[in-house]
Amino acid sequence: MSSENKVFYHNLKKLLKETSSWPSKYIFKFIFSEDGDQSQIIKEIFSNSSAEFIVKLSKNGKYISLSVSLIVENPDYIIKKYEEVSEKTENVILL
Repeated sequence: MSSENKVFYHNLKKLLKETSSWPSKYIFKFIFSEDGDQSQIIKEIFSNSSAEFIVKLSKNGKYISLSVSLIVENPDYIIKKYEEVSEKTENVILL
């Protein structure tokens, strides 16, 4: 993992701890330009949870937004899932 990513995840974890109580509902959002296997890979990453998935196409149909909503125990789980998606997919924007 690059040092830039480490800083990003550190700051995200700090922000989550400061602004939320745990456990809490969290919505992960991922955007990508080609479906390919990206949706399936992300859904598999969350398959052992009670996640709800919402898929939306952009107005012009070039981009796909995948929202994953679930109750998480702590910020570490969120960071872990973002890292896993980042490692297993390509060209996915993590929001």
